[in-house]
Amino acid sequence: MGTAVAFLGVEASLNGRAWVGPDAETARQAEAMVQQTQLPAAVCQILARAGIPAVGAEAYLSPTLRDLMPDPRSLKDMEKAAGRVLAAVSARQRIAVFADYDVDGGASAALLLTWLRDLGSAATLYVPDRIDEGYGPNDAAMAHLAASHDLIICVDCGTLSHDPIAAAVGADVVVLDHHLGAEDLPPAYAIVNPNRQDEDGALAHLCAAAVVFLMLVEAGRQLRESGAAGPDLMNMLDLVGLATVADVAPLIGINRAFVRQGLKIMARRNRVGLVALSDLAGMDTAPTPYHLGYLLGPRINAGGRIGQADLGARLLATQDPNEADALAQRLNELNAERREIEAKVRAEALAQCEERGSDGPLAWAVGQGWHPGVVGIVAARLKEATHRPAVVIGVEDGIGKGSGRSVSGIDLGAPIQRLAAEGVLLKGGGHKMAAGLTVAEDKIESAMARLGELLAKQGADALGPSDLRLDGLLMPDAATIDLVEQIEAAGPFGAGAPAPRYAFSGMRILNARRVGETHLKITFGAPGGTRLDGIAFGAFDGAMGPRLSDHGGAPFHLAGRLEINSFRGKQSVQLRLEDAAPA
Repeated sequence: MGTAVAFLGVEASLNGRAWVGPDAETARQAEAMVQQTQLPAAVCQILARAGIPAVGAEAYLSPTLRDLMPDPRSLKDMEKAAGRVLAAVSARQRIAVFADYDVDGGASAALLLTWLRDLGSAATLYVPDRIDEGYGPNDAAMAHLAASHDLIICVDCGTLSHDPIAAAVGADVVVLDHHLGAEDLPPAYAIVNPNRQDEDGALAHLCAAAVVFLMLVEAGRQLRESGAAGPDLMNMLDLVGLATVADVAPLIGINRAFVRQGLKIMARRNRVGLVALSDLAGMDTAPTPYHLGYLLGPRINAGGRIGQADLGARLLATQDPNEADALAQRLNELNAERREIEAKVRAEALAQCEERGSDGPLAWAVGQGWHPGVVGIVAARLKEATHRPAVVIGVEDGIGKGSGRSVSGIDLGAPIQRLAAEGVLLKGGGHKMAAGLTVAEDKIESAMARLGELLAKQGADALGPSDLRLDGLLMPDAATIDLVEQIEAAGPFGAGAPAPRYAFSGMRILNARRVGETHLKITFGAPGGTRLDGIAFGAFDGAMGPRLSDHGGAPFHLAGRLEINSFRGKQSVQLRLEDAAPA
């Protein structure tokens, strides 16, 4: 099966990327599917790329919980965990929920708090402070909670917390998590995690909120067996969908149904916290995965990054519209502050990388007082700018706390764990694509050099800009609202299920203007034909913005994703422009 390289002959675009079209076999399967199903060619291209046969097209386009829901009891400790939670409710025991400070942790906590509240049981919420306590359970917090609670439920954390769980003397601990486990599990009453070493990995793609939801499904089954009725779980899927997208879980299997159904629930605007935040974020259309990942997610995360860590979970769990408005306003303000802090750190980090050069296997930057809540975001920006694994470190009182992000094919977590084992780092861990570390200030230079050596062995120093994969060629007059809606029917799109990208060949730039600091808005079309609008976010951070705005009448190939833009009640098709090349 050959691969069609240099789609439209583009070997190096304005962003330095080669354009790659569908391989011959995928194109053949898409054409055959059009004949067999009468579906639009654009939809069949997406299905063929995903490996969906014609006979499975209808089921794929309409993912249902009924067809895709796994048996919760297929996960180890699930019956035990659900039984213990129900026993605590029945006996009116004191329950605490210990949650991570990101969206997945907040949504997981809100699921439990809402469900328990519906059963007449109040629970204590505890979210650790990112700076003072760091990620996951710690000895002092767990001992403190155990002194006044009978059951502690750890969500989106806890799988590696041996000592903190042992410190919870007098209380049972149930862990509902999805992070990679070690061979030895901590001394918890139950640990439900599809990424335990002794699981088969069939549900490894679930986020923590999905694991919590499955536990609630199992608890509902146990309630029904006892002759009782449990809360309505379907109305809680907005939280599962939100967490799945925001935690960048792959949109495959049951995750597709969770997100599809979650978006429908969210569109009903019944959760006052999400309504308040959506309105502040300017969402004036039905929610999409983009809204979850780029408008709502960062705002919910802002409390854990630079503010009060429990704000996001409280917003998602509250039933009080006044409290929701106040929490949403605070998170919106914190997100604006986070963006200002991030912009400053990002500019300084990029300048450092340019001075150091980007030919090595690792892009890294370090700064005094850089906020630990933004170093991970900035590392992701460095990774995107350099096409290399990236680490960003903030130093305070002689100690550097950093976060790293990797690129496809390069494992960052394993070398960082190795450096911690070698004593080069004070602490370090993570997974292939993301990791965290703590290092003495005077060891940063040597630690990054050593990390670079380990990454170079994986080929990180030979990386170039990643190819831009395109699903086909379109003309502006074919890019209709009807087509975009048919394409969206093959979604949701996100991690593990990338949105389809199309090229428009030989387009004339009819209008180009800068929007904000770095964005580019254009109108384009073929001579005498239909016009389309396009928006390229961050275009002036690279070569694309200046080149297209000063086009001189030259034709360009344009590539990106189609979306429906709503403005003042009117809808139109817009190209989310990602790349361009001279025609």
